[in-house]
Amino acid sequence: MKKVKILLFLFLPALPLLIEGCKKNPDDPTPNIFSLEDDKALGLQVKNEIFSNPSEYPILDSTQYPQAYAYLRGIVQKILDGDKVFYKDEFAWETYIIEDDNVLNAFCTPGGYMFVYTGLIKYLEAEHELAGVMGHEIAHADRRHSTDAMTREYGLSVVISVALGNDPNTLATIASNLLSLKFSRTAESEADEYSVKYLCPTDYKADGAAGFFQKLIDSGQGNGSLEWFSTHPSPDNRVQNIEDQKNTLNCSGSGTFDADYQNFKTNLIP
Repeated sequence: MKKVKILLFLFLPALPLLIEGCKKNPDDPTPNIFSLEDDKALGLQVKNEIFSNPSEYPILDSTQYPQAYAYLRGIVQKILDGDKVFYKDEFAWETYIIEDDNVLNAFCTPGGYMFVYTGLIKYLEAEHELAGVMGHEIAHADRRHSTDAMTREYGLSVVISVALGNDPNTLATIASNLLSLKFSRTAESEADEYSVKYLCPTDYKADGAAGFFQKLIDSGQGNGSLEWFSTHPSPDNRVQNIEDQKNTLNCSGSGTFDADYQNFKTNLIP
């Protein structure tokens, strides 16, 4: 017991310095004890885990679907070119398509590896809606929500050990479990907010994510049965908050690109 107390006594004075050195971007004062290199390493491990499991994550081959991939990656690039993504030059921002028409989802790992399900692509009707959802997922990586969720899931002592490089085996375990991490309501609300901020400088209608949520509500799928709403803020509030954020920022983009989007969906058929 004395040994534990001594170790804590020696380590705690250094903890503020560790946290201070790993803060998030300047407009977010919340400390993050993981470095950007940790985010990149975690994201790459998750990407490798996904690619090693094609039965669960059947990734469409970019050489078979070059037009679809070019279109999807063009959306990401347009968001990055809006110059509101803080880590746009640090993270990978690679994008992949998972072939599963039954899943209305997309996700982005730490370090910027994004995966979009064909079910979501085919469900949506316009490019700005998909851009809004992708902006939401980009925000989770850019605002570094995964490492916040990891602290809640595994505890501060484990996270500190991983951040110090003392526990590579746990790092690998955490990476494999990142896909099942659940973000807090605060993180989800912030991702909605930043989706609007990312789209606002572009020619997109900046409330694209609201269009997706409203469609789920209108079709009776906003009752908590989907992952999007089961642990997330209420769908009605999300739509209203996104619309309010667009108005507050006075976003002027009006592009929906419906015809281009229909052509994109057609290109998903080999």
